[in-house]
Amino acid sequence: MTIAIASDHAGRELKEDIKTFLTETGSEWVDLGTDGDESVDYPDYGIPVAEGVGSGKYEKGILICGTGIGMSIVANKFAGVRAALVNDLYTTRMAKEHNDANILVVGGRVVGKGIAREMVRVWLESQFEGGRHQRRLDKIKDIEGRSRT
Repeated sequence: MTIAIASDHAGRELKEDIKTFLTETGSEWVDLGTDGDESVDYPDYGIPVAEGVGSGKYEKGILICGTGIGMSIVANKFAGVRAALVNDLYTTRMAKEHNDANILVVGGRVVGKGIAREMVRVWLESQFEGGRHQRRLDKIKDIEGRSRT
């Protein structure tokens, strides 16, 4: 499993730390940017991750911007993407167990490195529960099939 990871300038420092953590845990990842601290537009980095996860090129993705809000909005525009903005361990676990989130979104200016590492660990280790939650995801998938105008 390869995890696509990207950030804007506000999330770059946290992204680098999460990449280190992923490497330490034996996870494979690909960094889709940004590489610098100069101001960039978060959609330019969120789109390739969301497209890759939505198409099945990548099984999972991690997106980071200042608050996580912008990246979350961008990622959830793509069919097949269930991006969850999380701020603590409980919402992280629920994102996977109840919503089968395939993209984890974190605010680089909101969440510290230590908790972010733990959130990534919880997300990777948690399992989707299915059952009544699958019924709800099926309804979301039905919405994705409709034309957006």
